[in-house]
Amino acid sequence: MKYLHLIWAALFRRKTRTVLTLVSIITAFLLFGLLDAVRISFQQAGQSANGASRLQTGSRLSFIQTLPISLLQQIEKVPGAKLVTYANWFGGAYKDPHNQVFSFAVADNYLDLFPEIDVSADERKTWLATKNGVLVGETLAKRFGWKVGDRLPLQSQIFPDRDGSKNWQFQVSGILRAKDKKSGGFFDGMVLLHWKFFDDTTPYNQGAAGWYVTKVDDVNNADRVARAIDALSSNSDHETRTQSEQAATAAWIKQLADIGLIVGSIMGAVFFTLVLLAGNTMMQAVRERTSELAVLKTLGFSDRSVLAMVLAESGLLLLIGGCIGLGLASVLGPAISAGSGGTLNLPAAGAGSWAEGIVLMLVIGAIVGALPAWCAMRLNIVDALAGR
Repeated sequence: MKYLHLIWAALFRRKTRTVLTLVSIITAFLLFGLLDAVRISFQQAGQSANGASRLQTGSRLSFIQTLPISLLQQIEKVPGAKLVTYANWFGGAYKDPHNQVFSFAVADNYLDLFPEIDVSADERKTWLATKNGVLVGETLAKRFGWKVGDRLPLQSQIFPDRDGSKNWQFQVSGILRAKDKKSGGFFDGMVLLHWKFFDDTTPYNQGAAGWYVTKVDDVNNADRVARAIDALSSNSDHETRTQSEQAATAAWIKQLADIGLIVGSIMGAVFFTLVLLAGNTMMQAVRERTSELAVLKTLGFSDRSVLAMVLAESGLLLLIGGCIGLGLASVLGPAISAGSGGTLNLPAAGAGSWAEGIVLMLVIGAIVGALPAWCAMRLNIVDALAGR
């Protein structure tokens, strides 16, 4: 620590270059913090106290393959299955295909299995009584200005009606509100329509369910119930895979994209570029200070001391930029979540992210400082002072 003033002075010898390098480091670790938050958010998808008692049953082959509706009565008879519902993916968009909304055709008892969704009794009663009624998330209602009683045209990206048109007409019967905005913001951004209306209107469903959701009477019996449900369709043309809600959500996301691989690939490219940029900065900084380093050695600084000072300079550069970047990510993540109304849930950088980030800062600092520090350590005093 007694050489900190020398290290600090050397680091900001060329202020403009150092600041520009710091901006690059801050940007890299800001991306690291936000992308790590995305990865954690996807890992936590489906985790909730209520979700622990729910099982999701889908096709073993693919999540896009449907299951016969007759499976409902069989699942209801499984010991330990307290309540069963079902749903289909609708794939709706509002006015423009880019305005896609999470829309599902669900059974009338769907909300009974999701106590974390709040719908007023009157609105639910209206929804049940309205054939083409829909419940819309609070975030979507605010975004598009929907109100109870409005007509709602949706374009299905998958299913046409019996006339061959993909333009469906609905009526807003009520507003969905997540009781826990932090962990249940997804519910505020979805649309629920009647499965019966969906099945009667499109010729492409014909009495099939996309997946079943089963509430078990005891969480400790969940594995046994899951095995019993899958045994119902064993060796049939519609074999199932029953998983916990968290596992099913993770499997569904993985079929769409490997989030871990995507995040890892992006960060690998970012940090590789950062190593080249910071390494070039350190090499240039040491080259400009050749005579100064020779003077330090003349004054009695050992080769190891010079080596340590250059490595410390490199490490300090990465630590300053990296900590600022992670700090910004900790602020921006929750701000983005709040701005999305809870649809996105990006947590602030936690202890794990900070620990991983600091390790990366020190490792990258050592890598980019290794060659300049080695050159500085092997510097010959006479040659350096002579300008050779």
